[in-house]
Amino acid sequence: MFFSVSMTALAVLATVAEVQAKAVFAHYMVGITSGYQPSDWSDDISKAKAAGIDGFALNIGPIDDYNDRSLQNAADAANQAGGFSLFLSFDYASNPDSNWTPSTVIDRINSFVTTAGNAHYRYNSQPLVSTFEGPSHSSEWAGIKSATNCFFIPDWSSLGPAQIPIDAIDGAFSWDAWPHGPTSKDNASDLAWEQSLGAKPYMMGVSPWFYTDLPGKNWGLRGDGLWSTRWDQAAEIQPEFVQIISWNDFGESHYIGPIRPAGVVPGANRYVDNNPHDAWRDVLPYYIAQYKTGVPPPVNEDKVVFYHKPNPSASCSDDGTLGDQPNSGDASYTIGQVSLDQISIIVLSTDAADVSVQVGSNTPTKLRAENAGAHQFAVDFAGQTGSVTVTVTRNGQSVAAATGPGISTDCPGGLTNFNAVVYGS
Repeated sequence: MFFSVSMTALAVLATVAEVQAKAVFAHYMVGITSGYQPSDWSDDISKAKAAGIDGFALNIGPIDDYNDRSLQNAADAANQAGGFSLFLSFDYASNPDSNWTPSTVIDRINSFVTTAGNAHYRYNSQPLVSTFEGPSHSSEWAGIKSATNCFFIPDWSSLGPAQIPIDAIDGAFSWDAWPHGPTSKDNASDLAWEQSLGAKPYMMGVSPWFYTDLPGKNWGLRGDGLWSTRWDQAAEIQPEFVQIISWNDFGESHYIGPIRPAGVVPGANRYVDNNPHDAWRDVLPYYIAQYKTGVPPPVNEDKVVFYHKPNPSASCSDDGTLGDQPNSGDASYTIGQVSLDQISIIVLSTDAADVSVQVGSNTPTKLRAENAGAHQFAVDFAGQTGSVTVTVTRNGQSVAAATGPGISTDCPGGLTNFNAVVYGS
């Protein structure tokens, strides 16, 4: 099975009026950076800038004693790089028994505004601040805002758009970036958030994948085809901001940054090691430009990116991984019921081209990009194993190609790996 989606139809978005400059951020887990060196921060920011990302949303927990050091390293690297912004995202879910107090939040915001200096992102001249959850603390933010002059865009997605306390916020960030159950992601929740917010800015979550198998945290969501689909939705919806989930949350498998061994939490090495995601960034300049302008940009270089699970779903034990977060309406599914045995392919083509997808020595699947632009394809691997090669040809000549180690029924530790491997030309 395969399909192709051309983006030429999005050209109608050229008439969208631009009131504020749009921005794209990536969610960055400070809580895993105790072993990071200043060079790691500099490298991450360099790679993010090269992909067209405007800044990092720095997720911080209340009990990490290395926050000061890590935030200083982040600020130093951002200011040295120039043209890259930072803001704080207070994590209220990481340690509910030792949570943020208003006075600590105020001190942290005011301190980081000074530390970050010109690198602190501002909206309407106010320092932007966010959260990961914490709606039970909503009454505290009037005082926090008064003491810091911050522009407050929290993630209180657990409330849903209909229940958000609109008077307590300046905008909202939605973590609802994945489909639930055996289906594909639509934009219904984004439209609901925008309707509830009215004129207040919306920050849309965009993510390529989700899988975690850690103690007390064992579920996954469908990521097949999600990366390009979600960016196309951002171009259609035109939110004020996009936040990529995530740059470096290795334990949840949605990292788009380089794997840094010092940041991989215990238990996640089984499914993170040797599963690079860097090639997801290769298509970001195209998709970010499309989102910011509302118009598909010209493609100046042929590229191909593909991703898939390293193991078919039924290869080995799924370790009891659910197909959605526990206590959700779709948690009765297993991960094998929502994650497809499929290769997702993105082709950026300068003109019409042929696309070939081959698994091992099996007969290649032939596809066609009918015109210039971005094209999304999906190919079921249906029990095939071996290295995966995707080749883009034009007039009989290869113009882009990528090969990955492929698909295998050999599962390290006897457990199927539901993370993605990502490769590009």
